[in-house]
Amino acid sequence: MSEQEDIIDIEDLPDVIPVFPLPNVILLPRSTLPLNIFEPRYLKMVRDAMVTHKLIGMVQPVSGDLEEDAPDLYVNGGVGRIKELVETEDGRLEIMLRGISRFEIAHELETTTPYRLTKVDWQPYSGDLAFPDHNLDIGRAELLDNLSEYLKMRGLNADYTGIEGAPDEVLVNTLSMIIPFEAAEKQALLEATDVQMRASTLKSLLGMAIVNIVGQADNDVH
Repeated sequence: MSEQEDIIDIEDLPDVIPVFPLPNVILLPRSTLPLNIFEPRYLKMVRDAMVTHKLIGMVQPVSGDLEEDAPDLYVNGGVGRIKELVETEDGRLEIMLRGISRFEIAHELETTTPYRLTKVDWQPYSGDLAFPDHNLDIGRAELLDNLSEYLKMRGLNADYTGIEGAPDEVLVNTLSMIIPFEAAEKQALLEATDVQMRASTLKSLLGMAIVNIVGQADNDVH
């Protein structure tokens, strides 16, 4: 599927979207997010979305407590279109979301659906619909150095061939989504003004994580 198929006008986005609260998970424009859906309310949400606009908003709960029935939500999230859907033999839905734009929640609607619906404002993130410049000053060398050190300290491996060859936006957004930062840190990455600001935030968070790992190791020794 070509990238051009995902370019739409802000006026084409609906004012009301369903939201899927999930801690430590963000969705950024032109990024992909696989989801395994098994709760009845979210199975209903996906099936309803498939017969309307195919859009689902990903937003983090402030508390991060999945046991809460309707936790308070961060104001900003990211919407994606369902690009793939597979129903498993045990009734789960495996879907792939393709990120389109971030949004700001204006207010939550009273509804009879088992899932939550929100009225959203796209205007604060209208720039998300435009592809960024391919020659961004993201400090790629420093970012990859920080990533390498972070992964080494955590005993993790990475496909450096794929990472080093990725375009700037893909590199920054993918790392922002997959590195296991805390919810508030993930939110800072989501809300960064642009890719360059997100790259700067990402480098800072990796640097702080490295310092914390070193500090924890020193504490364990003593």
